[in-house]
Amino acid sequence: MNKYICIDVGGTTIKHGVINEDNTFITNGEMPTEAKEHGGPGIANKMISITKNYLKDYDAKGICVSTAGMVDCKEGKITYASPLIPNYTGTEIKKILEEKFNIPCEVENDVNCAGLAENYAGASTGSKISLCLTIGTGIGGAIIIDGKVFHGFSGSGCEVGYMHLPGGEFQDLGASSILVKKTAEYKNIDASTINGKYVFENAKKGDKDCIQAIDEMTDILGMGIANICYVLNPEIVVLGGGIMAQKEYLYDRIRKSMDKYLIESVAKNTKLSFAENQNKAGMLGAFFHFKKIHG
Repeated sequence: MNKYICIDVGGTTIKHGVINEDNTFITNGEMPTEAKEHGGPGIANKMISITKNYLKDYDAKGICVSTAGMVDCKEGKITYASPLIPNYTGTEIKKILEEKFNIPCEVENDVNCAGLAENYAGASTGSKISLCLTIGTGIGGAIIIDGKVFHGFSGSGCEVGYMHLPGGEFQDLGASSILVKKTAEYKNIDASTINGKYVFENAKKGDKDCIQAIDEMTDILGMGIANICYVLNPEIVVLGGGIMAQKEYLYDRIRKSMDKYLIESVAKNTKLSFAENQNKAGMLGAFFHFKKIHG
């Protein structure tokens, strides 16, 4: 059975593993990204080290990379990365790894990989058009049509976090990171003294400030999702990322907000679900992306 090396580069950690062609992982692990300390060159070196170590034990047929940042999939190159990963823009991941190890490598954006993972082995399996949103410190989006990522003209399709809503950008208003900031403002306390867990635990106990912060976040999420749905008309919207930790508490609130901003004929034909693939979503999606190209 053919085996493939999977690498998922995030701002905090790099997840990695070896997967069989039947989608099962043989082994997996993770290491700190250390993005601020070593930047793009450091990440490239870590990917080289991960691949080298796995090739000692496995005859891998390819390297499948999921990564933060905007990606030129044909070139396997980072076209834009936020300041959170300095000197990453321009990194030619595909070229670096293929020249070093002489096996094929394919690279895709991490949110697109999450969308692919859900489409092939998760919440949106069997759907013709699905929208995947990862909601954590920011908001990322992926649209999957007939099993393929919609990249747009220049590769920036579905960068919905930058979408403008009343008050600012979608990712600045609706990401789960806003909860701590708003709760601290309402309570007139230092935001560094609380965290997301505090907000949800106290909301469940009836804390009005925490509930208000959550309600405002879910209202923005519903508005943003509805706007995207009017353009794309997906069969299902799948939510992943840090928001997953509170899916039972948040599902009804987000669904209610979606329905508030969607006309009934669209709302009743738009499913809402939470992602089924969690820590391995990026790696799994990177594998499906690779297989789409190489069969």
